Amino acid sequence: MGNNLRSEQVSLLGTGLIGDFYTRALLGSGKQIGMVYSRDAERARVFADQWDIPRSSGDLNQAIADPETGVVVVGLPNQIHREAVELAAVAGKAILCTKPLARTAEEAREILEVVEQAGVFAGYLEDLVYTPKTLKALGSVHSGAIGWVTWVRSREAHSGPHSGWFWDREQAGGGAIVDLGCHCIEIIRNFVGKSIRPVEVMCWAETLVHPVEAEDNGIALIKFENGALGQFEVSWTFRGGMDLRDEVQGTEGMIWLNHFLRTGFEMFSSGGGSGYVSEKTEEEKGWLFPVGDELAELGYTAMFADMFDSLQRNQSPGETFYDGYVVNAVIDACYCSAQSKRWEAIAIDPWRGSTSTTTPSQAVREFEGSVVIKQERMPDGRVKLILKDPASGRIFDQFIG
Repeated sequence: MGNNLRSEQVSLLGTGLIGDFYTRALLGSGKQIGMVYSRDAERARVFADQWDIPRSSGDLNQAIADPETGVVVVGLPNQIHREAVELAAVAGKAILCTKPLARTAEEAREILEVVEQAGVFAGYLEDLVYTPKTLKALGSVHSGAIGWVTWVRSREAHSGPHSGWFWDREQAGGGAIVDLGCHCIEIIRNFVGKSIRPVEVMCWAETLVHPVEAEDNGIALIKFENGALGQFEVSWTFRGGMDLRDEVQGTEGMIWLNHFLRTGFEMFSSGGGSGYVSEKTEEEKGWLFPVGDELAELGYTAMFADMFDSLQRNQSPGETFYDGYVVNAVIDACYCSAQSKRWEAIAIDPWRGSTSTTTPSQAVREFEGSVVIKQERMPDGRVKLILKDPASGRIFDQFIG
């Protein structure tokens, strides 16, 4: 992977909600945005004036080729990702692309091949794996605190995206699954282990409320090669804000994470004032749940720190375009399963992770020649073991201590 870094000044592509978040995170961390692009040149100019960005453009080629910038941040609608990445790779710029990487796995693999052939730095901007709670939880998982990870559940639900293109299945590549499921899939992969191959999915997807073709709700199960199971739930019809929750179950413990609702900051207002509360909050009165530092809590701060630190060190960031490709491959299988009503295989070519099939059930503990199924302390203080005789298969109880 080449660096080819002429400048850490950024060309920011996109002035929607994600462009606003990216701008605040970048400027807040001391980065310079030298150029901003919008498909609407006037919108680009207004955005540049708002954030004191020196140059703006409604021409994608001009914005990417800006001679003062060395990093291109793609915060554009899904259907434009490939074009933007190709132009940035030809220009020799480092590229950071928002989620999802593409509309389909085929498109994502083409994007991956473009940056790898060009030898440019490429980072996948999956912010929700960089939230403070997620990073802390991942550290605990990697240290072995909860043993083998056997099951991960990730949920993202809100009242729907802010811009019209999200609701157009052709432009976006799907509905709630490609929009929100991409977050959940990568969260699940991080906890299970990104070297462990996801092999098949079972998915339900439906349009329950909105008059669009794209699904506004979805649920999926993801089987991994080592036997672990991932589960995601996504919705564009949830009312009351944005619900971001993860649960991780292991052989030696579990973790519950609530990132955005009921996090310890609760406020009641009669509605006498007005102002922004947090992303996807629907009301400005009643019980509200503000977020202390939204940029940090949603992972943007740590995400860009990792991207630019990795760029300086000329090493791969925590989230790469290959990760984005794998996520798109899982999403493709989800849509196939939602149509077939069957388990569908996940096609990943090439697979760059482990080929080990060691499973959590092989990490067994023994007691006097028998396999320990469970250990618990009883009300009388004694420790009870539930054991299995490996020769006969007989299951029996034994007290110790």
